[in-house]
Amino acid sequence: MPHWLVIDLEATTDEGGWPVTEMEIIEIGASLVNRDGREVDQFQCFVKPIRRPCLTPFCRQLTHISQANVDDALPLPQVWPAFEQWLAPYRSQLQGWVSWGDYDRQQLVLDWQQLRLDSVLTQVAHINLKQRFAKARKLQRPLGLNAALQLAGMQFSGQQHRALEDARNTARLLPLVLPAQGSPQSG
Repeated sequence: MPHWLVIDLEATTDEGGWPVTEMEIIEIGASLVNRDGREVDQFQCFVKPIRRPCLTPFCRQLTHISQANVDDALPLPQVWPAFEQWLAPYRSQLQGWVSWGDYDRQQLVLDWQQLRLDSVLTQVAHINLKQRFAKARKLQRPLGLNAALQLAGMQFSGQQHRALEDARNTARLLPLVLPAQGSPQSG
């Protein structure tokens, strides 16, 4: 049975935002779902930032991630292999990986390159569900995740700006956007 991997990242930031090159992942959330959007498995892990180890007050308030959460975590070069190990049993069934917008893909690609990390995801199509949803609904511009859920007649479930909850909510929109045959098309 085909599966899709929905990934959401939380990262270091401050009011006004930072460029992707300045951000560091502080939480990975992933929901592995079937075509109907039903969760098959999940992964959640905090990540210790290295360049800016102290979270800004804005970042802590936005994500509800405490300084202790990241202080007690491992850095990405140790967390990513654990993620790949979790994903390994599903590799042959993986149809694509999904994120809400392109930030998560950009951040991962940048970190894989900078930290010389290998990922099976480099060999799998990525779906920018934010763009796909906007196109499917013929919207003039893409919506945020919460607004898209509301447009689809759903309410956000859980805490916004937490990686696993955001991934799970994104997964709820996936069946509304997947092509009828279920094959991904990059973008």
